Amino acid sequence: MHTEKTACILCSRNCGLSVDIEGGKFIKIKGDDEHPTSKGYICQKAARLEHYQNHDDRLKHPLKRQADGSYVQVSWDQALTEIAAKLNDIKSAFGGDAFALCGGAGQGNHLGVLYGQQMLKAMGSRYVYTALAQEKNQDFWLNGRLFGDQTCHTTEDVEHADYVLFIGCNPFQSHGIPNARDTLKEIKKDPKRAMVVIDPRKTETAKQADIHLQLRPGTDAFLLSAILAIIVREGLHDREFLARHCTGFDELEKELLTLPIEAYVRRADVPLEDVFRVARNFANARTACVRIDLGIQQTLHCTLNGYLEKLLYLVTGNFGIKGGNNLHTFLIPLVGNTDERKMLAGKKLKLTAHHKMIPIGGMYPPNILPDEIEFGGIRAVWVDSSNPLMTFADTTAYARAFNQLDLLVVVDIAMTETARMAHYVLPSASQFEKWEAAGFNLEFPENFFQLRKPLFKPYGESLPEPEIYTRLLTKMGLIPDRFPILERIARLEPKATGHRLFLTALAASFSRKKSWGRFGASILYRTLGKALPEGATAGAVFLPLTLQYTTQYREAVLRAGFAGNRFTLAASLLRAILSQRSGLIISKHEIKDVWTLIKNKDRRIHLHIDEMLVELKELQTEAQPATGYPFILMAGERRSYNANQIYRDPGWRKVDKDGAMRMHSSDAQALEIADGERVICQSLAGQIEVTVEVDDSVRLGMLTLPHGYGMSYKGSPPIGPRLNVLTSGTHCDPFSKTPYHKYVPVRILKTGTC
Repeated sequence: MHTEKTACILCSRNCGLSVDIEGGKFIKIKGDDEHPTSKGYICQKAARLEHYQNHDDRLKHPLKRQADGSYVQVSWDQALTEIAAKLNDIKSAFGGDAFALCGGAGQGNHLGVLYGQQMLKAMGSRYVYTALAQEKNQDFWLNGRLFGDQTCHTTEDVEHADYVLFIGCNPFQSHGIPNARDTLKEIKKDPKRAMVVIDPRKTETAKQADIHLQLRPGTDAFLLSAILAIIVREGLHDREFLARHCTGFDELEKELLTLPIEAYVRRADVPLEDVFRVARNFANARTACVRIDLGIQQTLHCTLNGYLEKLLYLVTGNFGIKGGNNLHTFLIPLVGNTDERKMLAGKKLKLTAHHKMIPIGGMYPPNILPDEIEFGGIRAVWVDSSNPLMTFADTTAYARAFNQLDLLVVVDIAMTETARMAHYVLPSASQFEKWEAAGFNLEFPENFFQLRKPLFKPYGESLPEPEIYTRLLTKMGLIPDRFPILERIARLEPKATGHRLFLTALAASFSRKKSWGRFGASILYRTLGKALPEGATAGAVFLPLTLQYTTQYREAVLRAGFAGNRFTLAASLLRAILSQRSGLIISKHEIKDVWTLIKNKDRRIHLHIDEMLVELKELQTEAQPATGYPFILMAGERRSYNANQIYRDPGWRKVDKDGAMRMHSSDAQALEIADGERVICQSLAGQIEVTVEVDDSVRLGMLTLPHGYGMSYKGSPPIGPRLNVLTSGTHCDPFSKTPYHKYVPVRILKTGTC
């Protein structure tokens, strides 16, 4: 038995782990005390990672589907040769827009996507559909409008705030903030600090809060705009901050002053006095911040919700301060900038064929992909580290669309529901069998990064994604298998030059063969990668990333303890990333640096967004939603034992094995439903059978179901609720196409009555 350092892969925090390993298995998992940010903290989910690493649905070999739907084992050479030929044929016959990349960058699995995105360039396609676009597209769009670029992203300094608003999130279960449960405990026990939760359910976090505004589902926009209206009406906004750092407040102020506060609060169905108290105390706090999540990002008015929550900390001046909300830097770029205003000006705006959808952050929302396949001309889909049939809205539509594809390829560690529809299934190494990293380093002022080394040999014939994509590009005839000159320079260049000779030779190669520039990640992998220590070939892609990062944020990197000129500073940072098993602080910014991260030319925040002011005005005449379905289901609740689709083996769960549907006792009594009874949950899109758990943490007329269930393990029937049988691709935000997973109208039927 030996001990290694790694990180958890189950949420965005990626807490450091110290693991005991023996015989290809995790024997013991605990927090890594040497990890610079988590400092030994973990939750109960991380302790069960053996169920991810070793289970009976793991893929050993490449598989090819036969005419009868069965699969046969094939060699890597055969699979990639045939896939390459089919891709080239599709590109030749139908053009690049016949190809789409789906998924990539599964939770904590971000290194492979830097290589996988080369497939878009190989096919000449722009279509990438990701989970981020299903959850956060409206947020990226708003960031572009407010801060000048969709890559601008805010983080919240919960640890140092005197007053914290948690809106539509439950950090006790979903984490998302540093050492969540310890941090919540610290806030609760400090009489000088306050915690407010806005959520339709009395969550574990809400139970610790000073105030819980348990609003009616789908009314977040009404409540948040009422809070803002109180702040402005009572003159509690930070006039000095607004005058110095913002534009467009006058138009916003006029609109907020017209809002009917009392009517909006009645719509949300929360105590008026509590709303006034929250508005006043948040505005008057020494420091305050806002933490939000999918609860307001996947419900009615989700784009407007995002605008309003950002206004809360901007209008009160709680931005660019310790204990407030701030912009941050990141080493791995998670999103791009596809601002349609700039693209229209440059006549470069390209819309999807069927929905005429704009890209946001360089991505497209999964809600539209089935239609783009059926009616928009997409004929080949590459799925990487994703299970669209289970995790994207409208399972039925996805199954129908995928059945029409000329080519569906799935790269995954397990035989997922989506993999069972694929023409080819390619086994990737698990996150603990390869060099891997997460791009979720979203902190400020200090920025952390950890590159995880492999702990086990790849299972069966599985390969890491960088190797899969590099081999495929070679099979497609886009790059050669070897680059002898570059390999030799990378191997022999002195450390003191900071890879300058190699970069010069690489640039010369790209100049001679311009098409190679599109596949720099794989060329680095085949050349510089071979010269990196401990077989860290996949880490070669960090050379341009560290070069870019140290060039942009040189002073912050120097403060973190690194030294050197342009090239040697990047090389020094790269060496540290490769060698520090517990991760490291890669930069130390100063609070004032926030203002340099704003991308608007005037370095101000532009509060006036026409589309949002129109929607804000329209709230005043919006009728109550009427669906004919008496209950509102919040789909995708986070609980103690659910974790997206990462855990397939249901044996990891100690409780809640069925993924029960929570229902208020009064609703259960009215329907004559007993705790533990099986019922039918029916929406406009479909129906599933679920187990009822009577639980008064939910409001009357409200239901919740957890995500991360519904898989067929070892060929079994689905275990737990298949949520996206209930969701529809058309039930979404009209602008961003974000699905309303937290507002699904349903009815409950006794089994045998439907």
